[in-house]
Amino acid sequence: MMPPKKDSFLINRLKSVKYAFKGAVLLIKTEASIQVQIFISIFMTFLGFYFQINTTEWLIQVLAIGMVIGIESVNTALEKTADFVHPEFHEKIGFIKDIAAGAVFIVSIIAVICGAIIYIPKFL
Repeated sequence: MMPPKKDSFLINRLKSVKYAFKGAVLLIKTEASIQVQIFISIFMTFLGFYFQINTTEWLIQVLAIGMVIGIESVNTALEKTADFVHPEFHEKIGFIKDIAAGAVFIVSIIAVICGAIIYIPKFL
């Protein structure tokens, strides 16, 4: 009996992209925190066009947005995994979830500081 034929490298990469896209859609559809961050991202993008921020400012803004949404996504995955592994309250699971939420908080504060550096001078 022959083993099943493996998919090519390209097919496997395309499948990975499909799963990643599905995950992004699930995040946007089901997670309120991601929805808020998407709204803020769209608002900040409009501000960028309105104030005609330069290339460096765009790079900083896009990186900050990507970091916040990326870390929030990882936090969500970690929380869902923790809830699956230990559905009832557990002190150690709570500690892990708090640390993950803290990471989101830290990145969000840095993103706000980046936004302030870019936009406060434009209002003065």
